[in-house]
Amino acid sequence: MIISEMVTNSWQLLEAVPGGAKLLVAGGVFGLFFIGERLRAAAPYPPGKARLIRNMGLWAIILLASPLIITPIAAFGANDLLWARPAPLQNSLTVLLADIILLDLWTYWLHRAWHRVPAMWRFHRVHHFDEFLDSTSAVRFHLGEVVVSALLRLIPIIVLAIPLTHILIFETVFICAVIFHHSNFRLPERWEQGLSRLIITPSIHWVHHHAVMKDTHSNYGAIFSFWDRIFQSRSLTVRTREMKIGLESIEDKPLYRLVLSPFMRKER
Repeated sequence: MIISEMVTNSWQLLEAVPGGAKLLVAGGVFGLFFIGERLRAAAPYPPGKARLIRNMGLWAIILLASPLIITPIAAFGANDLLWARPAPLQNSLTVLLADIILLDLWTYWLHRAWHRVPAMWRFHRVHHFDEFLDSTSAVRFHLGEVVVSALLRLIPIIVLAIPLTHILIFETVFICAVIFHHSNFRLPERWEQGLSRLIITPSIHWVHHHAVMKDTHSNYGAIFSFWDRIFQSRSLTVRTREMKIGLESIEDKPLYRLVLSPFMRKER
């Protein structure tokens, strides 16, 4: 009885927290890794500030567009479900975990599509042009990719009638996971090995950004690492400090070129 009341009270608290809490938590995690990776770097940072300006510039575009485009998309999905779940399926920790796993599975296949569908790759490659990885890489995406991803994520949300609370929790976990596995924070080797059995760690995701195409098109997981093992997309390459990051034979671009890149025929 006491446990039941605790779960109910926890859910009422979560429902009372506005969606802005997601940004607050993600911002705090981003700040911690941004500072931590400079105190305990896994790989030496490249000289200059141009890369930082590019990454933060793309993030600023997303932040400016979010209230006008991305937030209304999420609101539409939460308010236009095909059916309503019974109350027990809305206030259940087990169902919450199931929803997180299902949304992460959808994200895994969506990530594969961003790599394999040519029109989608033109947008996603902006993220892969980055020639180094740290927490700022986690927010370096083209606005077009963010908008299309938000629209495609409506499919499982509407079909499965996933409640808004579960969506916000998943998105918060997802953003924190992306910041973590892009980070340049040096984890103890035992921690890295242990965590990598369940979740995506920097050593796994850095291989995804290796400037070798067979590695670029591998390691698609976002939160959980078992999807790549199940669907045989895990690379056998081991991360090293000397590993070249980016895309084969393609250099990073100035900010304006990154914005225009999906609409340009060729990139060199």
